[in-house]
Amino acid sequence: MAIMRKICNVIHGLKPVLLMVAVQTTFAGVNVLYKLVANDGMKLPILVAYRFLFSTAFIAPLALFVERKKRPKLTWMVLLQSFGCGLFGGALSQNLYVKALSLTSATFVSSINNLIPAITFVLAVCFRMERLGWKTSPGAAKIMGTLLGVGGAMLLTFYKGVDLNLWKINVDLLHGQHGGNGHNSSNNMGLGFILAIGSCISYSMWLIIQANMVKTYPCPYSVTALTSIMGAVQATMFGLCTNRNWSDWKLGWNVRLLTVAYSGMLASGLICMFITLCVQMRGPLFVSAFNPLMLVIVAIAGSLLLNERLHLGSVLGAILIILGLYIVLWGKSKELKKVAQLCPVKDSSIEIKNGLIIGEPECSSFGIVGDGELKHSSVQDDNDEPRRIVITS
Repeated sequence: MAIMRKICNVIHGLKPVLLMVAVQTTFAGVNVLYKLVANDGMKLPILVAYRFLFSTAFIAPLALFVERKKRPKLTWMVLLQSFGCGLFGGALSQNLYVKALSLTSATFVSSINNLIPAITFVLAVCFRMERLGWKTSPGAAKIMGTLLGVGGAMLLTFYKGVDLNLWKINVDLLHGQHGGNGHNSSNNMGLGFILAIGSCISYSMWLIIQANMVKTYPCPYSVTALTSIMGAVQATMFGLCTNRNWSDWKLGWNVRLLTVAYSGMLASGLICMFITLCVQMRGPLFVSAFNPLMLVIVAIAGSLLLNERLHLGSVLGAILIILGLYIVLWGKSKELKKVAQLCPVKDSSIEIKNGLIIGEPECSSFGIVGDGELKHSSVQDDNDEPRRIVITS
């Protein structure tokens, strides 16, 4: 029994990691399918609209059934937050993303996506959710990581270098249609870079809004369903405004149906629920840390299936972006450890009940709230008033 308990504890501790590996693998498949369906001529706003319609049809009944007894009251603030999640994490970010993908390559857009933690940090500073702290080592690390990420993105965009032929495989699902060359290709790369950055900013806004939403509405299925419903309404309205030819909205038994079903039911339905769970358990910074995994998977899949060429500039830029990413994460983790030390929890009084850790803090005069590797916990003081502290996992 003791051995089985230890094994269960290990698996439970690895649950966020396993979920995020599944998330990034699924997103890598979405990148490849997006490139294929854009090459097939499908209108991109219609693709995004169908994605969230399929997602809503999949996740909404699941949320109604699974969380029917524990769902808190739906308030106007939760509706407003879900509207923001649907906009920034759904309609806006996906329309920008898929357009950038059609103009560039799956590997390029996946590399730019690794700027999300740095952009999240900049936005958090602008909204006064983070302190710059450039005189401290964690603050300097976050600034340095952000600059490295921006420099890597610039190198990735404006420098190609020699081709890297890692393997010779004659599989090309795009059938040689990889966009224009020369001056048009340079213009597409610049516009694709701007759109990809816009998608990253929108995604970072979604993480920030969702992190606040799950605190007051801790139901991952319902949060995902509300986001999908809002995203479906917004994306469908945008698609109808830009594409009124009903023949463009028809789906057949082809790659278009496969793409919207896969991206809708898996990527925007089940996988977004996984992201919500991981944000609730470990915070938005933990979720961002797994973005480089998608870059590796997409780079391999793109070169194997789409005949995408890997350039020296792409590899060097991606390395700089990933290096900057983990410097930002290191600085954030050091900062959170210092914060957590201000409010330790006595081990003797810790009790685990229904997944929540209930304990009596040593510093009972205040509570601290953080994210990343920290977990939110509920405690009660001498007056039986609930307060929230943060303890390390």
